[in-house]
Formats: sequence, C-alpha cells, structure tokens
Amino acid sequence: MPISSTGSAVATPVESSKSAIAWGPIFGGAVAATGISLILILFGSGLGLTMISPWSGESSSAATVGISAAIWLVVVQWLSAALGGYLTGRLRTKWAAVHTDEVFFRDTAHGFVSWAVATVFVAGFLASSLGSLASTGAQTVGSAAATAGVAGTAAAASSDSSSGGTDMATSYFTDALLRPQQAQARAQNDDGAATAEVSRILLNGAVEGGVPEDDKAYLATIVAARTGLSPQDARARVDAVLKRIEDAKVAAQQAADEARKAAATTALVGSLSLLVGAFISCAAAALGGRQRDEEEDLLVATRY
Repeated sequence: MPISSTGSAVATPVESSKSAIAWGPIFGGAVAATGISLILILFGSGLGLTMISPWSGESSSAATVGISAAIWLVVVQWLSAALGGYLTGRLRTKWAAVHTDEVFFRDTAHGFVSWAVATVFVAGFLASSLGSLASTGAQTVGSAAATAGVAGTAAAASSDSSSGGTDMATSYFTDALLRPQQAQARAQNDDGAATAEVSRILLNGAVEGGVPEDDKAYLATIVAARTGLSPQDARARVDAVLKRIEDAKVAAQQAADEARKAAATTALVGSLSLLVGAFISCAAAALGGRQRDEEEDLLVATRY
C-alpha cells in the first residue's frame, strides 16, 4: 500500500485485467439446458400422442391434453434451467481476491445469462413448429367461420360473375329495389338470377347479424316457386336453414373464444414459468459456484 509524504496510508483500488463474465461456462450451461429441453419436449410429445386417438371415445379430452401439456412444459423449463445454471456455476474458474458477495452476484448473473441464451436457442429451434401449430389453429377457426358464412362465399362468387364485381352491399340493395311483384314467375324462369339473389341476401344477413323479415318472406316465395312447397312449408325451410347458419356462426364464435382463452392462459402460464425458470437458473448457478469454490479450498488446504 503506498504511503503519502505526510506519512498517512492511501488506498489504491485494485482493478482486474479480466472480465467479470465468463462466456465459456455460460454457453456450456446454455447448450446443456437446450439439449435437455429438446429431449424432454420430444419425450413429452411422445406421451402426448398416446393420449390422442382417431377412434371415437378413445382419446383424452382436449382440456386434459392441454393441462398435461402446460404442466409438462413447466417441468421442462424448470429442469433445464436448473441443469444449465448449475453447470454454469460449476464450470467457471475461481475469482481470486473477490468479495464473497460479489462472487454470489456474479454466479447469479451468469446463471441468468445462461438461462437467457438457452431460452433464445430453444425459441429459435421451435419457431417453425410453433408457427405451424398456430397456422393450423388459425385454419381451423377459419374453417369454422367459413362454415358459418358458407352462403357468403357463394354470394360473392355469383356477385362477381353476374354484376361485374359490384360491391356486395350495393348489389343487395339493388336487388331490393328491383324485386318483381310476381317473384314466383321470375324464380321459375331465371334460375341463375334467383340463386345469385338468394346468395346475396344470405351474405347480407351474415354481415348484418340477421336476415330481415321481408327478406325471409321473399326467400320463402322463391323457395316455394323453385321446390313446389306450400308457402308455410317454404317459410319453415327458410327458418330452418337460417337457424343452421346461426348455429354455425355461434359455434365458430365459441371456438374462437375458447381459442382466445387458451392462448391467454398459455401466455400467462408460460411467462410465469419463464420467470421461475430464470430464478431457478440463478439459484442453481450460485449453488454450483459455491460448491466449486468450497471443493477447491478443500483441495488447497489438503495439499498445504
């Protein structure tokens, strides 16, 4: 310690030439955590496939499969984080002339960085798989929505072909203005025009959330002319078809709402699991570093 001219001691800070972060143990722990994560995920996928069967009545419920998958992902996150953090702490070299609190902080930071690197690796590896699953789910919901609006697809096609791409709403109101007094005669004489007009009515009802009573009466008139049914039976058929469309729409909305709830639950559980995984990795790295230093001190004392 240097001494000043007045004879008092002057404290000189000691600066290490080495960085406080060791990337070797960090990447080693991250690679180990990534490997164990992939192994456990594949193992869990195999177990999950045993719960699903194409035969009716032999598969577990969707709720059971979803809960089991969420629990398994949490277990995978925690186990891989613990292993990666512990290896990071044990593989580092000892920091000489460093306070115990600083050693604890560095070990904790190394465990956190190792967990972050492993999380990025796993997310990148599974990005394509998760994207494929999300695309499949979106297609499923889209199919349900398409079922609810099946009349709309036909109406759009017929509208494009018959009115040269005229806007659907304009076509619908144009049809309403030009409806003939004797609708049955027109329906019997011009199948194409009647079909296109019915399709546009159904599409407008899907967009507006319901078919007005005058449109229902007009549809019943066309159905009676085309099928030979009585006005009462034609109206009953119109109501039955509209009820099926409404049921399909409600089913699609329920499926979308269930998907939204499942996605929200998955996001919340996943974020909580990641936070706990980060804590476990930090604690495991601190434990591994302390055990390494204790064993090294024991060896030095034995040799001395």
